[in-house]
Amino acid sequence: MSRAATATTARPTAPPLAPGTVPAPGYEVLAHLDRTGWLDLYDAWSEERDCRCVVKVLRPDRRAEARLGDLLVREGRWLQGFTHPHLVRAYETFELPEPLVVLETLTGETLSHLIGRLPRRAAAEDVAVLGVQLCSAVHYLHRQGLLHLDLKPSNVVVDCGHAKVLDLSIARAPGIAPAGVGTFGYLSPEQARGGVLSAAADVWGIGITLYELATGDVPFDPGETVDGSTAGQADGTGDCGQGAGWYPQLEESAPPVAARRRLPRALAAAIDGCLRPDPAARPTVPELSAALDGALHRRRQDTAAPG
Repeated sequence: MSRAATATTARPTAPPLAPGTVPAPGYEVLAHLDRTGWLDLYDAWSEERDCRCVVKVLRPDRRAEARLGDLLVREGRWLQGFTHPHLVRAYETFELPEPLVVLETLTGETLSHLIGRLPRRAAAEDVAVLGVQLCSAVHYLHRQGLLHLDLKPSNVVVDCGHAKVLDLSIARAPGIAPAGVGTFGYLSPEQARGGVLSAAADVWGIGITLYELATGDVPFDPGETVDGSTAGQADGTGDCGQGAGWYPQLEESAPPVAARRRLPRALAAAIDGCLRPDPAARPTVPELSAALDGALHRRRQDTAAPG
């Protein structure tokens, strides 16, 4: 093992902030919610709003990395400025004393948790409804000049059928990107290989999210990630120099949904279309939204038909 690798492995990880800590003026930590490769999320109380909120900060062992602080602040400012019913809202963003973003508290649960606890696979109608909502959020982001690039069930919260998309930490404008930007098992082929990324990468993200909701599984076996975690998640950028890693998306096509689940033909075709290896062969976001909406209406008509 190299000296650099040893140093990285040995880097101490400080415990989360204790309840009662004030991470920024007007906010008090109630509980630690989650820890990722570079972030801590806290349930917190907002004195000004007299309500709970979510505080997102750099992990103590990553605070010296200015680039990560810049990413967090950038995400907070985006979410403060964006207004869309299917995107999480940010209330406030701090640069000092430490980079910090305050987000709305969402009720419901992540789609990944929902998939894990469902006694049976999601109804076709629910899959189509979620798809239309994801298309709406992604269309809005694209109009703001951004690709999300990390659409997956753990980045979608659902409450009573209403979805909200989370996490713009690796969002970027369309254009050239390094290999591996995103989460290993959910990357589009063009994200895996690196190069020019377009709106088609997010169409893939919508498709693979719907595929997992419909079948309970991802179309590609995540196996081992390139660096022992998920590509692009360790530092939030994907600029990890991992372009030489193995990605199943580059070697095989996604099995059709029909191989794992019986769905209405129009809905299955819409999902399969998102997962075509060639970005140019995938539907646009408006085309996908129309296809899903059409599948939803046909499904409802078939259900309502007598006999």
